[in-house]
Amino acid sequence: MARAQFQKGQKVWVECVGAWAHIEKVCPVWAAGFEEPVRVTYDVGLGRDFLAHELLLPTDDPAVSDMGDWRLLRARNKWQPLEDCAHHPQPGSYPVVVTDTADWGGWRVPGAEYDRDPARIEMQARVIAIAPRLMTLAAQMIDFVSDHPDDAPAELLELAKRARATLREATDVLAPAPESLPRPADAA
Repeated sequence: MARAQFQKGQKVWVECVGAWAHIEKVCPVWAAGFEEPVRVTYDVGLGRDFLAHELLLPTDDPAVSDMGDWRLLRARNKWQPLEDCAHHPQPGSYPVVVTDTADWGGWRVPGAEYDRDPARIEMQARVIAIAPRLMTLAAQMIDFVSDHPDDAPAELLELAKRARATLREATDVLAPAPESLPRPADAA
């Protein structure tokens, strides 16, 4: 028998989509002869119903949740001859940002884009790799300032507000799709 693990209106992380959403509807599946549902799915407004194992609860602050250990790897550039990439910071390779769960996938750029400005791409890779730690640091600063608002200098209060707005950009739930699209006559 299945029991609902989430409730309507609850904020969840949809793992396979990689986005925050709200439970719009709990959908139990009943079968004759059973007193409880045999399966429970959840409608989060993303086009299909999800099972409980596809959804995760946020911690008190999603920015503080463990995002894993992101790290920078170097992948061999097998499509470009070494003499064509001698001007790269590390000739013959390019950066790949991966999580601690796998050494494949992750963030990477096309070779032509890397070749155009390798120093910029190397910088972007390092920023992406440290982003979870920066988010945790910002959330800790916000918590400290909110625990001691009277003792914090005005500059620190302003920094905490900016940090909260920046974290919100990364952790906010996707807006639900509109019920209907406006007609061109209505848009004018």
